[in-house]
This record gives sequence, structure tokens and C-alpha cells, in this order.
Amino acid sequence: MTGLIVIVSGPGGAGKGTLVESLVARDRTLWLSRSWTTRARREGEPEDAYVFVDRATFESRVAEGGFLEWTEFLGNLYGSPVPQENPGRDVVLEIELNGAEQVKARHPGAIMVFVAPPSREEQQRRLVARGDSEEHVVERLRKAEEEEARGSRQADLVVVNDDLDRAVAEVELFIGAARAARR
Repeated sequence: MTGLIVIVSGPGGAGKGTLVESLVARDRTLWLSRSWTTRARREGEPEDAYVFVDRATFESRVAEGGFLEWTEFLGNLYGSPVPQENPGRDVVLEIELNGAEQVKARHPGAIMVFVAPPSREEQQRRLVARGDSEEHVVERLRKAEEEEARGSRQADLVVVNDDLDRAVAEVELFIGAARAARR
């Protein structure tokens, strides 16, 4: 890839999706790579939130080397397809921390933004509001402690998503600086 790879990672309920949606809407030189998953679509979730596939289709794509990164989480597979070159545009990957580490290992020039929720209580509220089961909420909250420690150490930028406009502006400035440094 000749364009910039922008990785946006963080625990479930941090608001990564909302932040990325706003970021891509404001910067037309960014495009979001749609991740694949074997999990079922949540009630009310847009059809294009992921490429929803069955396990056999996903595993076939893995065997073909079709993912930049992939992982299994809570019994479901998630992965970012190898991006097609898109001249003049930079790719955004909204992925979990294990995937972010895989991409950084393959593409050290990628920049990583770690999004943290403002509090555990707010994170829990967001997870419940988006329809996660009680079991998944408990597991995601448990995993968040470890993810935040690792992600904060590895990220090029850590953003607390307590004010969406401010968080998006911070990420925009950071991407602008990364682009300027590449020239």
C-alpha cells in the first residue's frame, strides 16, 4: 500500500464506530475498509456495518491470504480484507487490538489511534444500548482493562471519546501531521 493506513482500535463500547463514521464523513480522502465477521447482525445494525459471512466462507478467505489481519473473539471470526489500492485515498481500519497489532507488525508505517471510553459505566451503557447480550457486556468490560493498558502503550495517539467533536478533531489533526511527515 502506498497510502497511509490509519488503525482505529479500542475496547467494545468506546465509540470507535461513531468516531470513524464522523471522521470519514469529514475527510473525503479517507475510506473505511469494511471488516468481515461470522457473527450475526445485531437488531437495528446497518447491513453494511460488516460483511456478514458464514464460517466456511471466512475460513476460505483466510486460506487464500485475503485478510490483512483476522482474529476470533467470543466465538466469532473478524477480519480486515487486504485493501485494494485506492490512489489518493488513505484507508481506515476500525479493528480490535489483536488485529491492530497484526497490521502494525506487517505495516510499521501504519498509525494507530486507540479510542478509550470516558468511564467503565459509560462503556457499559453503550454496550447495552447497542444490543449486546449481558454475557457479552460482562466479557467486553472484563477484557477492556487489559486492552486499555496494552493499547495505550502501543498507540501513536490515545483519545478519550467523551466528546465526539473534540475526539474527531484530535484524530483529524493527528492524521494531518502524519500525512505531512510522509511528504
